[in-house]
Amino acid sequence: MTDQEPLYNPLDEEHVTQVTGTKDRGLEKELHESSLLPTGLLELDIEQYVGDFNERIIGAYAAGTGERSLPADVGVARSLIPPGTGALRDFSYIAPEIPQFDRERCVGCMACVTECPDTAILGKAIPRSRLEAELNAITEDREREGIRAQWAVTRKYCDVYEKKGEEGALFGIFIDPTKCKGCAECVEVCAALGYHALTMVKKDEKTLPLYRSHFNFFRQVGPTPAGYINERALADMMLAEEAALLYVGGAGSCMGCGEATAIRMMLAATGFVHGAERIGIVAATGCNTVYSSTYPYNPFLVPWTNSLFENAPAVAMGIRGKWDQRGWQEKKLWVIGGDGAMYDIGFQSLSRMLASGMDIKVLILDTQVYSNTGGQASTATYTGQDAKMASFGKSVPGKQERRKELALIAMMHPDTFVAQTTAAHINHFYRAIIAANEYRGPAVVNVYTTCQPEHGVADDRSSHQAKLAVDSRAFPLFVYDPRRGEKTKERLSLVSNPAVTDDWYKVPTTGEVIDFLAFARTEGRFAKQFDHNGRPSEALLAAQADRRQNWRRLQELAGLR
Repeated sequence: MTDQEPLYNPLDEEHVTQVTGTKDRGLEKELHESSLLPTGLLELDIEQYVGDFNERIIGAYAAGTGERSLPADVGVARSLIPPGTGALRDFSYIAPEIPQFDRERCVGCMACVTECPDTAILGKAIPRSRLEAELNAITEDREREGIRAQWAVTRKYCDVYEKKGEEGALFGIFIDPTKCKGCAECVEVCAALGYHALTMVKKDEKTLPLYRSHFNFFRQVGPTPAGYINERALADMMLAEEAALLYVGGAGSCMGCGEATAIRMMLAATGFVHGAERIGIVAATGCNTVYSSTYPYNPFLVPWTNSLFENAPAVAMGIRGKWDQRGWQEKKLWVIGGDGAMYDIGFQSLSRMLASGMDIKVLILDTQVYSNTGGQASTATYTGQDAKMASFGKSVPGKQERRKELALIAMMHPDTFVAQTTAAHINHFYRAIIAANEYRGPAVVNVYTTCQPEHGVADDRSSHQAKLAVDSRAFPLFVYDPRRGEKTKERLSLVSNPAVTDDWYKVPTTGEVIDFLAFARTEGRFAKQFDHNGRPSEALLAAQADRRQNWRRLQELAGLR
């Protein structure tokens, strides 16, 4: 651990109260009744265990002595990790650069805050008078002016309110140096929108103390008042820290991980609308269970449990049944899994869950490979993709099978809500999650999640590649809502895809055709499918034909062909 005091301690009494709603021994009863905590822990004083975790266990692992010095105990035996311990993990020294904020260019769109996979860049809107009072309390001039430079005057949070005769708020962006891995996705997202309010700067012993000081001020200035959070601007949900920031960072995911962003956004939308105390997660074996439960670090502030590849939906059925028996119908239960858990080995369990009609939601992290086990091909893998078990060579030019369209299969189950979306399409994603939660019955949200190492793309490209996957018909957006009518074309909407009546999207300014080949040229997993002159192979042309056929099928089902 660093010599610096922790920015905040998620395991203190106040935090335990926030998460569980109790300060007394009733905590044990509440956690056990959630049905997400393993049985056999009644002999363990959970509040004492949680309180001891920070100093004794986190401290030992941070010092590198945990596995050698700590004895086994009941909590370890039952794989219990208290909520939010990932907040105490320090990534300050793993990257050479860190984002720098330019308040003159910021418009308060919240895209950078939303897309960060590590909860490392956060925003606040604070009324002018309250902010000035907090700034004036800082005695050191240089520190005060440095922090003042983090606050922008924006039309969204300041001018609009002042025109209505109300006090305007200044909008601040702050980077938590202990959580930032230096992926620079926030910079890319901001630049793609044309604002360029973030740039990467060198991280050293001069910049780190400043960032720590700035982020400490961000914590102490208090939350964004509810009046400045516009519920119609869906990205604003992450301004509601207590309700929406339920994934604290500190997870061991790769730099720029596309999965982590999707999980953060799902929790934000669910918590903002339904409350943090009304959420539970069943996670299937995969990258998400590895980077989110590497002992002793847990980034979640909601109860969750790990299960195996093949049975997470079945476990969720048991929990849902117990919850309903207790009268907890309003609690939202989410299953999280990837290609293996949903497309392949766990498909039968998923199908059975959907057929049951139970009120369970499923978040599919679609990376098109088994990322957790080294990038083997799955039935979600694209034709022509170079992956383990389907490597490119003289005899076999990459993956030969066609991709399974799991979202289409899910639509064929009785009265199942289905959405296919990406975290890069912020409004579409949030609306899909909100609608899935509202739907009384099974719901599937299939999300395109860039896997930088296996896709062969840069750390900052998760959002960019997800957008390109949609534009190129590699991964079309759609929402299938049984409440909209009896006919498939009434239920299925392709809104938010570009050029919905055409085969391929053309860039209006240049006329460039964005087809599957254009997408494949940008990713290392398809690099071997192009010769030295850039001509695509027959395998890749077959993949292009497959993507066009899939898009035409969706158009037909939606009544557009």
